[in-house]
Amino acid sequence: MSTKYICPMHPEVQQDNPGTCPKCGMKLVETEMKMDHSVMKYGEHMMKPASEMSFWEKFKMSMTMTMGMEHGGLAGREMAKLMEEDIRNKFFFSLIVSIPIIAYSPLGEKILRIALPAPIPAAWILLILTTPVFFYSGWIFLYSTYQALKQKTLNMAVLIAVGITAAYAFSVLLTFLGSSDSYYEAAALLITFVLFGHRMEMKSRRGTTDALQALFNLVPPKARVIRGEKEIEIPTSEVKLGDILILKPGDKVPVDGEITEGETAIDESLVTGESLPVEKRQGDQVIGGSINQSGSVRFKATKVGKDTALAQIVKMVEIAQNSKAPGQKIADRFAQYLVIVAVGGGLLAFGGWYFILGAPILVALTFAISTTVIACPDALGLATPTAVAVGTGLGAKHNILIKDATTLEQVSKIQAIVLDKTGTLTEGKPKITDVIAVGGFTEEELLKLDAATETKSNHPLSLAVIEEAKKRGLIIPTKIEKFNNLAGRGVEANVDGKHVLVGTIKLMKDKSIDVTPLQKEIEKLLSEGKTIMILAINGKVAGVAAAADPVKENAKLAIARMQESGLEIAMITGDNQKTAEEIGKQLGIKRIFAEVLPEDKAKYVKKLQEEGKFTAMVGDGVNDAPALAQADIGIAIGAGTDVAIETAKVVLMKSDPADILRAIRLSKATVTKMKQNLFWASIYNLLAIPIAAGVLYPKFGISLRPEWAALLMSLSSIIVATNAVLLNRAEKSLIEV
Repeated sequence: MSTKYICPMHPEVQQDNPGTCPKCGMKLVETEMKMDHSVMKYGEHMMKPASEMSFWEKFKMSMTMTMGMEHGGLAGREMAKLMEEDIRNKFFFSLIVSIPIIAYSPLGEKILRIALPAPIPAAWILLILTTPVFFYSGWIFLYSTYQALKQKTLNMAVLIAVGITAAYAFSVLLTFLGSSDSYYEAAALLITFVLFGHRMEMKSRRGTTDALQALFNLVPPKARVIRGEKEIEIPTSEVKLGDILILKPGDKVPVDGEITEGETAIDESLVTGESLPVEKRQGDQVIGGSINQSGSVRFKATKVGKDTALAQIVKMVEIAQNSKAPGQKIADRFAQYLVIVAVGGGLLAFGGWYFILGAPILVALTFAISTTVIACPDALGLATPTAVAVGTGLGAKHNILIKDATTLEQVSKIQAIVLDKTGTLTEGKPKITDVIAVGGFTEEELLKLDAATETKSNHPLSLAVIEEAKKRGLIIPTKIEKFNNLAGRGVEANVDGKHVLVGTIKLMKDKSIDVTPLQKEIEKLLSEGKTIMILAINGKVAGVAAAADPVKENAKLAIARMQESGLEIAMITGDNQKTAEEIGKQLGIKRIFAEVLPEDKAKYVKKLQEEGKFTAMVGDGVNDAPALAQADIGIAIGAGTDVAIETAKVVLMKSDPADILRAIRLSKATVTKMKQNLFWASIYNLLAIPIAAGVLYPKFGISLRPEWAALLMSLSSIIVATNAVLLNRAEKSLIEV
């Protein structure tokens, strides 16, 4: 059992010796590689839940927190709770102590006309009151500045620290020099207002964080496992790959797996969004976090821990929330320059008023501190992260998973959408409707040979044939040799000494098989929109099987709505041209790419891109992965394969075509909020800096004391955070698709 030192915020930072995180400066936490169920787990990191920490443990953690920390993973979410609690405590402490500070300050005495008894000089009372506010409540800004300067970067914390330190340090100097003048109240109120702004920002993010935690709460703490032919109960964290688990009615599924024994119905609504329980039998997959409804089953664990579908969902949302949109990257660069402008502006304001205009040092310092404070780009730093947090959380609520902030922003640019047919527009569960035999063969013989040939394929059509053979009570031959999967065209194998070829018309032509005996039947089946599988035995056509794959219930309406929105819709499929055109006719899709081999799907996506269109590809299968990667935005149907989901940038968990439009609407609403926030944050700074510097003071007598500058700066952050939260209003438009 080895000991590692790991960063609570960045679990990828691991080392064998104590130290600090190079990314955030937090003290690395000692942990053992063996997991304990009583702690929160993220990768290889362990952390106690915040509720179980002592006051001293919380205090030590709070001393290493920095502004802008990411809160990914279970440990990260616990840290977010701890940070919110710490910010709240520091805010209320600062607020309460600031009341007597104002009362004893020149502001309270000269402007507010407050007269309190002073057993010692007021300046010393203010020093005693402000010092704990500065070092306790203001510590997060001071420590963040230390870490930023150590990494040779400038951020909002640097400006805040400069402002509060200038006000506090100069006041201390004046107090020791015996002066009654000071800026203690400016330092205290600046800390109070900024903490208030950050508290509001954290509250705006909390809804999504809580939603993610609720997802993880779906996983039961205990699991029933077969060990040594006995049923025992163990912590879910100790379940291993290959373990056989038992599910009884009402149990929550602890990990992902495959049913090995029994039948049941499982409610997957909380994970996939599907409202009706899904029938499960031997060979079917179960998802951790879903609820077993009726039967008792046994299943083998295929994915545990961070590899489960639920963990991947949460991880995807977290990555999205902690990533930066292109607009935010620009804002961050602007903010760095604004830090220089703020500090430089403060120095210029001081120099101009003191050295050029001859103002008293206190007046010059007032303008300098106000300029530095008002220029703080705190709102710029919140502009897009708050919108991204709310947007990705809203998407997750509706089973739309967006992998990063860049994707969330780019989805709004989609102009053309290429839709895979099977499994995307159709149910992906075709049923055999017709079996026609020629050449002296019977339907039963045809089905048996077809089913035997298809047993080594997992294509939906193969499964339909096998299901139909079983339904008819046919015994499927088991002597299968030389199986060959002919990608996009069919399959072939030797069954009981016969060479069986199953596939498309094109495959038959390529193999020089004459299909004339079936020509009329083939044309009739294709005109009905059915998918056909032609069988050839020992080089001669033997019959045809047809399957119908029902179009998804709301696919036609979803496509109509997308077209009304100005989107160009195309359908791509490996199906026969006539079948594809019939399905396209049903759905109102005019642009059809049919008889497309899997390896060629990406070419058709590229064709649309070459036409100058920002293109999305929507698919669910392994053969869709290259096209998903080629597209500007790859969208995977959640019921599809892991490969498709890994390749895509957006995952639709409900497999609902309408969710494509929902994702686009969500993106547009989020981008609008980003732009609004960036405008309010930047225009505020540009307009307020000259006023704070005293440009209007000589002629109009208008000035901003540091504490009022701090209030206005905090109000801009609050406006930005509140505006982001208003994104929840977009939920109505998502539902109404």
